[in-house]
Amino acid sequence: MTDFNQQREKMVQQQLAERGIRDERVLDAMRSVPRERFVPKNYRDMSYRDGPLPIEAGQTISQPYIVAVMAEALELDESDRILEVGAGSGYAAAVLGRIGAEVYAIEYHDELARLAQQRMETLGYDNVEVRQGDGTRGWPSQAPFDAILVSAGGPDVPPTLLEQLAVGGRMVIPVGDRTRSQELLRVRKVDEHEYQQDSLGRVQFVPLVGSEGWQAGEPDQPEPPRGPKFSIKRQRLSERVAEACEPFDDIETANVERIVERIGDSRVVLIGEASHGTSEFYRMRARITRALIEQAGFNVVGIEADWPDTSMLDRWVRGWDGQRLDNPPFSRFPQWMWRNREMLAFVDWLAEHNRGLDDPERKTSIHGLDLYSLYNSIHTVLEYLDRVDPAAADRARQRYACFSPWEKEPATYGRATVSGEREDCEDEVVATLRDLLARRLEYRTADGEALFDTEQNARVVQSAERYYRVMYYGSRESWNLRDRHMFSTLQSVMQHRGEGTRAVVWAHNSHVGDASATEMGMRGETNIGALARKEWGDDAYLIGFGTDRGTVAAASNWDEPMQVKKVRPSHTDSYEQVCHQAEVPKFTLPLRRDGSEDLRHELSTPRLERAIGVIYRPETERISHYFESVLPKQFDEYIWFDESSAVRPLEASDNDALEDVHPLKT
Repeated sequence: MTDFNQQREKMVQQQLAERGIRDERVLDAMRSVPRERFVPKNYRDMSYRDGPLPIEAGQTISQPYIVAVMAEALELDESDRILEVGAGSGYAAAVLGRIGAEVYAIEYHDELARLAQQRMETLGYDNVEVRQGDGTRGWPSQAPFDAILVSAGGPDVPPTLLEQLAVGGRMVIPVGDRTRSQELLRVRKVDEHEYQQDSLGRVQFVPLVGSEGWQAGEPDQPEPPRGPKFSIKRQRLSERVAEACEPFDDIETANVERIVERIGDSRVVLIGEASHGTSEFYRMRARITRALIEQAGFNVVGIEADWPDTSMLDRWVRGWDGQRLDNPPFSRFPQWMWRNREMLAFVDWLAEHNRGLDDPERKTSIHGLDLYSLYNSIHTVLEYLDRVDPAAADRARQRYACFSPWEKEPATYGRATVSGEREDCEDEVVATLRDLLARRLEYRTADGEALFDTEQNARVVQSAERYYRVMYYGSRESWNLRDRHMFSTLQSVMQHRGEGTRAVVWAHNSHVGDASATEMGMRGETNIGALARKEWGDDAYLIGFGTDRGTVAAASNWDEPMQVKKVRPSHTDSYEQVCHQAEVPKFTLPLRRDGSEDLRHELSTPRLERAIGVIYRPETERISHYFESVLPKQFDEYIWFDESSAVRPLEASDNDALEDVHPLKT
């Protein structure tokens, strides 16, 4: 099987069958239609991800699961004549064409209609016809239809489409506000003027544009509706948040001692961020961490970064020797995530703090928890073995040669192994790690800290090798492997630092908030926060961040330059909007303390939550950056900045001011 064939089969099994899609005709259709042929070339490697994707004309192709849910709800027969409104790329029409007899698909955008028809012709789907037009008016010359699928969200069910539905026919359509999630309805025509309707749940689609839908030019306004459209119930909730929160004026004078008191005897504190490029999140996180180190004896900081790069910082702040990397730390995309002034200020503070301590065990270490550093980790393992055991270095070098020539392009290695072009390197990396661990007592006499560093790099190589293979099988497997690796690394560091170690973790909200309280958990995904709560219970304290608007440092696509982008005001149905309506510019919101049960209960209705990574696409923000969560179950504390600003990447003037031996010096 080809790479895409394997991904398609796995999508059918894990994203569809395991989630309850039972109609074998729908599963067979999804198994046969090549989704990669219906997305732009630059997204083809992501064709079978468990989510929507951008397509031409600023539109999206729906999540595979949603396509399957809608197709199954239509209760199709092989003789059915089907109308699809909102054809988009043509993917759903192609799926319907594998089940029914004839499909007539209408698309509002000229470019999309033309491309969709070309795809049908190229793939030989001669029972599917696509045309450009106002889909809300249907296709009168081909009516009536046994089934109608509307793949865009309208304000109501278009009357014309009801007229074109045959008696006994079924229509599936999302209905609701254009700026909010919609309700997916199934309408059954039981008589000429009689209909039955049932709900299939909440969804989010692009607006249905047409004479019986939304007006052209209106969809996706630059800013969503604010304040006045808030319900009375939600306004009262915002008022409750305002009453329960602890306001502060600025980060340096914020009373973080209250947070330290609430953290109490917790072993691990996980502090998040709602984006990888917001200054306030970095600075407040550092402020809390400084207090935990100074006042509560925390002595480990783990960050969502590569192990060998962060080891350069650890050598600087704790003063142990090791080989420098070929390139400065954090040189790969996204450089601004850790090479910024906010991070520089914390690293310099930590180095100064540690220099004032005589006992090495009291010094705070800093470690990267992530697994992307295949090349640098291999380099570090070989460099260490060259110094302490040249024969072992030769064996490791021969084994790691399995990756050649993909050490610097590990994603290409993963693609090659999954497609069957070459054998994987799993046995080689396992053997190298096993040999290293078998000789750890012999090596430890030379340099215990460097040995631990090398062992962890060998573990990174092992996890990275698996990660770059499984990433082509689906987002759930690769996500879980990555977060389990980060959690395992945290455990190893804490064990290495000794009894009584207390750790702070810096990572995105999506990693530190309990995944079981979000739609991630429904997809079978876990994260560091969920694993920490399972391991330490209430001795794991989870802190999240949020903002309504401002600026953020992010790119539009992977490996593209950083931009300072404007963050859109928060979605009307989001927790961020609840906090914005509280009208308190900056606050902390304790969610675990005694007396907060009523507020936790009121906040426990699932709402949207925004997540901006190193990529930010405001033009598709609802689809790209929001997910459902239950905030008081996800976090123990939530910190709010109504308006926030982008992190400040290190510039030439910053670099010139650093000592030559500084780890962030380029």
